[in-house]
Amino acid sequence: HRDLPSFPTRRSSDLDPFTFGAIAAANALSDVYAMGGQPLTALNIAGFPAGELEPEVLNEILMGGQSKVDEAGCTLVGGHTVQDPELKYGLAITGMVHPDRIYTNAGAQPGDRLILTKKLGTGLIANAFKADELTEADLTEAIESMTALNKAAAEVLPDFAVHACTDITGFGLLGHAAEIAEGSESGLIFYATQIPTLAHSLDLAAKGLGGGSRDNQIFLESKVTIADSVDPARSNLLFDAQTSGGLLIAVAADDADGLLDKLRQNNVDSAALIGEVVQENPGRIFIKPSAA
Repeated sequence: HRDLPSFPTRRSSDLDPFTFGAIAAANALSDVYAMGGQPLTALNIAGFPAGELEPEVLNEILMGGQSKVDEAGCTLVGGHTVQDPELKYGLAITGMVHPDRIYTNAGAQPGDRLILTKKLGTGLIANAFKADELTEADLTEAIESMTALNKAAAEVLPDFAVHACTDITGFGLLGHAAEIAEGSESGLIFYATQIPTLAHSLDLAAKGLGGGSRDNQIFLESKVTIADSVDPARSNLLFDAQTSGGLLIAVAADDADGLLDKLRQNNVDSAALIGEVVQENPGRIFIKPSAA
């Protein structure tokens, strides 16, 4: 359930159904991109509160999803809709990948560099908007990030020695990184100040976490060590539950700079080198202020 998009709405008049659908579709497509695959077909799945929202709302949601399915070069083959008191929308995606070029979250190697392709903070920003702490204008950057497909990032990966990859969604950066650390039997080090952040997210993170993000923090407490010198706001942000986040990529050290350059040439402007894979402390994560 944590992977289902939660669009930041305070009342029905604030809802942009088309954007909601686009975010949901981008979120669903990310799983295929993270494994090095090409999306082929999509199946809509929706829960709709009939009688509470106009049918046109559902139509706009489906059109938003269709826009991202089309952008991905994918084919929408149908869908299922049920009555539900809570509005929900997602897609089941089928993709194709060469069996010799599958990226998993279990192949990272000591010495690899860690690259993140999108900024963090969508969960905090959505919650702050619902609590009237941010305006609609404050959402612009977060919405642009959530609606951006990971296609542009994924299509440059085959040219480099990528050993592991995952998309960042509901379990936050550190939740998904922990899966790489455990699956690869390696330790991970992150440089807190080098991790890209959305506008307003650090100020919000300084106030603490709630909901699913706080659950992430509690669950990972025994697996993550944070240096005393790390700004608490930055460390909090690493647990923030994302919707349609970026890719976390473990790439050979010799290829890291080249991959970053290629990502930026392909309009993945937020891509940043944020950490490294080490042999020590397998299955654990260490957060320090910077690479220095």
